Amino acid sequence: MRQGWDRYFFIVLLLPALVVAFDGRELASAQQSSGSRASTQKSSRISAVRVTGSGKSAVLRVSGAFDVPEYSLRARDGGRVVVMEVPGATLPKGGLRSQGETSLIERTVASTTARGVRLEIVLRRSVPYRATARPGNIEVRFSPERSRRSAHTNAEKKAGPTVLRRMYVERRDGRDRLILELSGPVSFRTPRDESAAPRLELRNTTIAGSISSELQGPDDSLIRKARVRQESDRVIVEVERAESAVGTAVRAGRRLVWMFTLPTGGTRRPRARTIAREADYSEEASETSEAAPFVSGVPMQIRSGRGRRRYSGRRIDLDFKDADIHNILRLVSEVGGVNVVTADDVSGTVTIRMRNVPWDQALDVILQAKGLGSVRRGNLIRVAPLEKLEKEREAAIARRKQQEQLAPLETRLVPVSYATANELSPRVGELLSERGSVSVDERTNVMIVRDIIDNLDNVEELVRTLDTQTPQVLIEARIVEATSQYTRDVGIQWGGDVTLSSTNGNPTGLVFPSNVGITGGNFEPGSADTRGLSPFQPTVQNPNFAVNLPAITGTGQGGAIGLTLGSVGGNVNLNVRLSAAEANGVVRIISSPRILTLDNREASIAQGTLIPFSQVSAQGVNTAFQEAKLELRVRPHVTSDGSVSMHVKITRDEPDFTRTSPRGDPTILKREAETDLLVTDGNTAVIGGIYTRNTGRNIDQVPFFGDIPVLGVLFQRRRVRDDRNELLIFLTPRIVNRAEALPE
Repeated sequence: MRQGWDRYFFIVLLLPALVVAFDGRELASAQQSSGSRASTQKSSRISAVRVTGSGKSAVLRVSGAFDVPEYSLRARDGGRVVVMEVPGATLPKGGLRSQGETSLIERTVASTTARGVRLEIVLRRSVPYRATARPGNIEVRFSPERSRRSAHTNAEKKAGPTVLRRMYVERRDGRDRLILELSGPVSFRTPRDESAAPRLELRNTTIAGSISSELQGPDDSLIRKARVRQESDRVIVEVERAESAVGTAVRAGRRLVWMFTLPTGGTRRPRARTIAREADYSEEASETSEAAPFVSGVPMQIRSGRGRRRYSGRRIDLDFKDADIHNILRLVSEVGGVNVVTADDVSGTVTIRMRNVPWDQALDVILQAKGLGSVRRGNLIRVAPLEKLEKEREAAIARRKQQEQLAPLETRLVPVSYATANELSPRVGELLSERGSVSVDERTNVMIVRDIIDNLDNVEELVRTLDTQTPQVLIEARIVEATSQYTRDVGIQWGGDVTLSSTNGNPTGLVFPSNVGITGGNFEPGSADTRGLSPFQPTVQNPNFAVNLPAITGTGQGGAIGLTLGSVGGNVNLNVRLSAAEANGVVRIISSPRILTLDNREASIAQGTLIPFSQVSAQGVNTAFQEAKLELRVRPHVTSDGSVSMHVKITRDEPDFTRTSPRGDPTILKREAETDLLVTDGNTAVIGGIYTRNTGRNIDQVPFFGDIPVLGVLFQRRRVRDDRNELLIFLTPRIVNRAEALPE
C-alpha cells in the first residue's frame, strides 16, 4: 500500500515539471541561441519603466544606459502576458517599479535572472503589440490591429503610393537576403501562416515596369525563388525557401531586407526571433504584430571569466518540496537528453524552486547542495558522493605514477635546426619525469633524451614548436643633413689731403697760419694695400685713410673699386675705395648605413677616421687617436604581428678643421640619437631631427658720423651672416624571411 502511495506521489510531483519542460521545448532553442549571443552584450543598466496610454492602447517604455539593446519578446497565456528579456542588463538597487498607469496594462513585474533582466507585462486582455528599439530605450506599443492599420492607411494616402524599383538576392554574414529597394518608406507585414509560403505585403505600393515578376536565387541559397505581383494597392512578395529556413523582415531607410537563415539544431521556428544589427543599416523595425528582438553589433562569442563554467542547456522551471533526489535526477535526465547513473550511497530529499535556468546549471546546484559530484563522459553522467570521487581520483593518480615508475625507458635523438640545443635543454628538462634525463651533443646540435615514451612525444612536440627559423631583420638608416650659409660684407675706405702753402702757390694770406695741411690719419704700420686708389703705387708706406673700414676681399672673394680726385698742383686730393663680398652656399649630406641581423641580436656597423692629437704628460708628448665615425647600433625584436621593436643608437661624428686647438687639433662635431621604437615591417619612421639657425648683423662705424642719415654709410662697414642646419634621421626595418619565420 505504501509503495502505491509513493508512486502516486512521484507522478503528481513529476507531472507539472514534465509539462513545463516539454511545453517550453519550442522556446528553449530560441532562448539558448539568444543566450549565447547575450554573453557578448555589454553590461547595461535599466533605470526606469514608464507606462502611458488610455482606452484600448498603451505604450511601455524601458529606459536605461545602453546603445541599441538586445532583447527578446514572447507571449504566453493566450497573449495576456508578454515577457521581455534583456540579456546582460541589471536593475538598480532596491528594485524597479513602473511609473504611470493605464486601463490596458494591469501590472509589470521586473526581476533579475542568470541572463539579465526579465520583465513580465500582464494585460487585461489580449491585444497585438509592436516593438522598436533606439539608443537608450525599448518601446512596446499595445493597440488593436484595426486602429493601427487605419492610422497607417491615412498616412500612406497623404504621402501617395511608393514604387518598388529593384529586387535582388545577396548573401552576407552567412545569411541570405532578399533586398527590396523602394522610392520611400513603406509599411509592411508578414502574415503568419506556417502552411503557406512566406509572404510579404507592402501597403500602398506599386511595381516599377523594369522589375520581373519572378527572381531566381543562386543554387546554394536558402532563397530558391521570389515572386512579386500587384493586388489592388498592395504588392505581394512570395518566397520559395529551403526547408526549415526562417525569415525576418526589417526596414533600413528606403530598403526592406528579408533575411533567411537556418535555426540552430533544426528546431522549429521560434515565435520570437533574434536578428543581428548590420553596419549598413541605420535602423531596423519589425512591422509584424509580434516584434523581432534586436541585438547590438558586438561579436557573437566572447570568452567567459577564468574558472567560470558556461551553461548551455535548455532552460526549465523546477518547483519541488521534499522530493526524492533520484526522481529529480531522472527528471533532469529526461529534459537534458542524457543518461544519469547514481551510486548506491546517493540518497536524500530536495526542496527546490527554480525558474528559467539551464538544466545543467540546475543539476550542478542540486549536487552541490547535497554534497555530491558528477563525472561526465559523452552523454553519460555518473553521480556519487564527493568523497568517493576524490578517492577515485587519488587512486587514479597513484596508478599513473606507478605506471610511470614501471614503464620502460627509451632513448630518442632530437635534432635542433635553428636554435641551440643547450638553450632548449632546460625547457625539455621541465617535461621529463623523475627517471628522465637529457644531454646535448654540441658538435651535431642534437639532444639525447631518455624517458618513457609519452614524455618523449611531448619533448618532440615542444622542440618542433620552439625550433623555428629565427626572423632576420634588415635595418636601413638614412641620415640627411642640409646646411645653407649666407654672408655679406660691405665696407668703405676713403681719405685724402689738402695743402695750403706758399710753396704750392696758394698761401692762406694770413700771418698765422700761413701754411695749412690736412690729411687722413688712419694708417696701418708698414705698407698698406692701396690697389684701386693709386694706379702707380699699389702700396704706400703711410696711406692717408680718414675712414678705414674695408670688407675682406681677395682672390676668389668679393670685389673693390677705387676713385681718385685731385687738383693739378696737388693741393687737394680725395681717394675713395669701396669693397664688398657676398657668399651663399648649400651643402647636403646623405649617409645610409644598413645592417642585417637576427631577432634579439645586437648588431653594429661603423665607418670613419682616426684623428691624431698630442698629449703632454710626465713621460713626454704622446700621440693618441680620436674616432670620428658614422655608426649604427641596433637590437631588433620581431613581434607576433610582424612589427619590429628596436633599440637603436645612431652616431655621426666628423672633424671640424675650421675650429682647432692651439696645437692645430680639430674639434669633433658630434651628432647622436638613441631611442626605442616600434615600426611596422617595411615602413619608414622619422626617429629624430635637429634644426638650428644662426643669424648675425654687425656694423662697424665712426662715432657720430656713422649715425648721420644717408651720409652715415660713408662711415660704416656692414656685415650680415645667416647659417642654417637641419638634420633628419630615417629608419626602415624589413623582415627578410617573413614567410618562413612568421607563418600565418
